Amino acid sequence: MENETVVPNIYEMAKEFKKKYPLTVAWRLKKNSMIVQKFLNPGEKVKYVFVGQKNEKWYDFTSTCVVALTNQRILIGRKRVVFGYFVDSITPDMFNDLKVNSTIIWGRVIIDTINELVILSNISKKAMPELKTRVSTYIVEQKKKFPRRNKDHERHHHH
Repeated sequence: MENETVVPNIYEMAKEFKKKYPLTVAWRLKKNSMIVQKFLNPGEKVKYVFVGQKNEKWYDFTSTCVVALTNQRILIGRKRVVFGYFVDSITPDMFNDLKVNSTIIWGRVIIDTINELVILSNISKKAMPELKTRVSTYIVEQKKKFPRRNKDHERHHHH
């Protein structure tokens, strides 16, 4: 594969983030990164990578995930402890909203999609300004590229 070199290694980017924000809780970065790497489409470009726990409960440290913002979607990969893995792919037409908030020690990124609320937590609080900028800029750019499929005039908020 001659284009291997062009693709930034997700593991390297994840390690970089963890090094920059050491308080972020994230284990087994290599395994989690490999899953995301494996699910990239040919020609899919990774713009930004961060790590955290995909969970609702801040004390649940078993769900480290690696999040990659690509030119096509947000990919979230999470290796299960025993075997298997979870991969979430959030395409731009699924974005509703984004929130970033902090507790005393950690911050979380909440991506509201049409299927679920994706909660990424236990991320170092220091990373929040950067994440807010990166992720919200990303979502705005992606939404421009992929306009909502004429859903806006229908009321689709029936929770």
